[in-house]
Amino acid sequence: MGMPRYAAIDIGSNSVRLAVAEVDSGRPVRTLSLDREVTRLGTSVFSEGAISKTAMDHLARVLSQYRATIEKHHAMGARVVATSAVRDARNQEEFLRRAGEAVGMPVEIISGIEESRLIHAGVQSVWPHPEQRLLIIDIGGGSAEAIVSESGRMTAAFSKPLGAVRLKEMFLENDPPLDEDLDRLYGFIDEKVAPALRKIGKGGFDRVIATSSTAAAVVCAVNGIDRRARELADRRRASAAQVDRLVSELSRQKLATRRKRIGFGPRRAEIIVGGAAVLSRMLRAFGARSVYYSVAGVRDGIIADLAARRVGASQARLDKEQRRIVESMARRFGVDVRHARKTAELAGTLFDGLKPLHALPAANGKLLEAAAYLVDIGHFVSDMGHHKHSQYIVANADLPAFTADERGMIAQLCRFHRKSMPSPRHVYFQSLSPASQRLILRLVPLLRLADALDRSHDQRVDSLAVELHHDQVVIALRSDADTNLEVWAGERAGEVFRQVYGLPLVLQTGK
Repeated sequence: MGMPRYAAIDIGSNSVRLAVAEVDSGRPVRTLSLDREVTRLGTSVFSEGAISKTAMDHLARVLSQYRATIEKHHAMGARVVATSAVRDARNQEEFLRRAGEAVGMPVEIISGIEESRLIHAGVQSVWPHPEQRLLIIDIGGGSAEAIVSESGRMTAAFSKPLGAVRLKEMFLENDPPLDEDLDRLYGFIDEKVAPALRKIGKGGFDRVIATSSTAAAVVCAVNGIDRRARELADRRRASAAQVDRLVSELSRQKLATRRKRIGFGPRRAEIIVGGAAVLSRMLRAFGARSVYYSVAGVRDGIIADLAARRVGASQARLDKEQRRIVESMARRFGVDVRHARKTAELAGTLFDGLKPLHALPAANGKLLEAAAYLVDIGHFVSDMGHHKHSQYIVANADLPAFTADERGMIAQLCRFHRKSMPSPRHVYFQSLSPASQRLILRLVPLLRLADALDRSHDQRVDSLAVELHHDQVVIALRSDADTNLEVWAGERAGEVFRQVYGLPLVLQTGK
């Protein structure tokens, strides 16, 4: 399916995580790629105040792999965020520069409140609770968030320096920890949770949900689930009593013993005592009898948020000013503006849906849309060879809000929107750079198809959806009217599509 694709990277204090997903309103999110790598940025920050060179080098390697994955999936929008450890690092400037270079886009350091907003959005997108009052607890490597959700909205959020890596560095040097280490640890947790407890109050939650790897490890350990089957722990519960018992067992064991327990990996065993203690103390403080694990997190929140704001879609569309200019030019030359608008709308949908095939940057969608408004202006001069007249008018018009290069490309799209395809005898086309020629060739079939799908000029096609298969491309038309003329014209445009993309085009109609 040619649905919008978004990518998210969450650079945490313990691990860095990637998600790439396809999102279509009203359908479940389809995950295309998920990855997680333990980079432990927090260790050096919480002990020395700066991110170590080793951790930074490791992270940069992971980020450049993630960048390749995002590019391979042609994500329309992406966001990279960094949390607690980076917030506290004195060398964050250098970190942002190196991480940004590795990932090929800016990295944002987000506040605890923004982190809470994204965690909340993630949980609600993966496991919606539209009516209930929830307490969401996220225990990361550097901080822990306590979030209240009421009827699907976040109503309170607290971010505290209670992450598992941070607490290990601060309190848990001894293996196993001494009684006084644990006393100091519990005292510190309780002191940090107290202000949130005063504001939120005890009890009254329909459900308590914990997110993040610490919660996954606890719920896996309590339910006897192997850590390699961690997805199975999603929506499973642990009682507060079971969590308390787990913490008292873990805090008496040496690391080597903890590593053998079901539910943990060797790296998780190093930091589990502090993380599990936070969960147990918070459940007790908020009067919760049990907790459910959710696989959701910051990544899911970023993707839900990008999709809700349709980030990147706007780059592929004309802005207000550009649309006003091409519409008034179309009017001036006597074009049927309703047909022009419909062609532009269909062309935009085709551009988005075929992105994995054409692989063009989003901004090229604007050229396609502009051409859709202007293909017919040549009729003003003569119905014979109007495509050539359209090209001439556009190439020589004053088109504010477009660069000279863009105007030249739009003119070429108008030139080839019917009859022949570009060839060596087309002098102007041959003078374009190879990249521009490729761009025109890839967009012409989409323009012809969009134009064909309003052949009757009656806007009979309400909307269309693109389905990409390995052996064909299906365009599903939604319509209540007779679309025989549109389908006939569309199939003729499909010939050119096959020449350019090497795949047959199949048109299907339905209501």
